[in-house]
Amino acid sequence: MSNLKGGSRDNLKLGSAGENIAKKYLQDKGFRVIEQNYKTKYAEIDLIAKCNSGLVFVEVRTRSGEQFGLPEESLNKKKLRRLVRAARAYTCLKNYRGAYRIDAVCIVLDKTPPSKVSGGSTCARLCPLGYEGIPMDKDTNGLKRIDHYENITD
Repeated sequence: MSNLKGGSRDNLKLGSAGENIAKKYLQDKGFRVIEQNYKTKYAEIDLIAKCNSGLVFVEVRTRSGEQFGLPEESLNKKKLRRLVRAARAYTCLKNYRGAYRIDAVCIVLDKTPPSKVSGGSTCARLCPLGYEGIPMDKDTNGLKRIDHYENITD
């Protein structure tokens, strides 16, 4: 089954799982997430967070492996332009005059079937990065890597 933009149900679930992982990751790093899946006429902003330096608009890119490319490679100029416009629209609508930036959180999940993984269902047992506390389900069996890039539009 597809959504209006042509994404499969599995891709939507993967994207949602990635956004939840990124949200927890950022919160653990001291960010306060104030919006999730904020839609403007230009683009959807996956996460909007506050940190000491101001607002951070976060684009989350998730892959179920790296066999079809890295999540970072999907951030093209067209997408970055849309993110900039969406961030400007948000700050204008909210009458926000402070500093802001656009970041990306890129996630690669390990799609090893649960029957082949021993030990439980948390990232602490599956994740070579040692990032603990992310609940995993049958669709997101483990976190291979998570990278946070700041100021991706500079």
